[in-house]
Amino acid sequence: MKKITPLLILISVSIAAISCKDNKYSELEKAKWLLGSWENRTADGVLTETWEKENDSTFSGISYFLKNNDTLSKEKIALQQRGTELSYIATVPSQNGGSPVPFVMTSISDKQFVFENSKHDFPQRIAYNLIQKDSISAEISGTQNGKEKNETFPLKKVK
Repeated sequence: MKKITPLLILISVSIAAISCKDNKYSELEKAKWLLGSWENRTADGVLTETWEKENDSTFSGISYFLKNNDTLSKEKIALQQRGTELSYIATVPSQNGGSPVPFVMTSISDKQFVFENSKHDFPQRIAYNLIQKDSISAEISGTQNGKEKNETFPLKKVK
């Protein structure tokens, strides 16, 4: 029996180490439903947002709005986990000197995540909601020019 006990301890420690490794990016994994291509087609144009898994700690994406084959807006986006902190990072070439703007996660569940940056001009809050497996909404909100503003973008999965 004495020879088995150290073996059992070694096995238990190994299993615990593997479990911790698997959960290292657990916050990012809660957002895996975001991966893929999403669209919102309106009379004004087409909003497209595409997300892919870059590596274990980062989902990268691109969002753009087309009207009559003209790109009216475009931004690079990322969800990045460092330690237990998950950040949404937006880079718009024509804003903020082209520098990335980070938003820190303030809440996350299996069907919603919310990020905030109170120092950003607009938006200060970004939220994504899983409605169904082929339907999400992205919401930006905050204060702009002294007034509360809120925009919601319903998106359907296209791939």
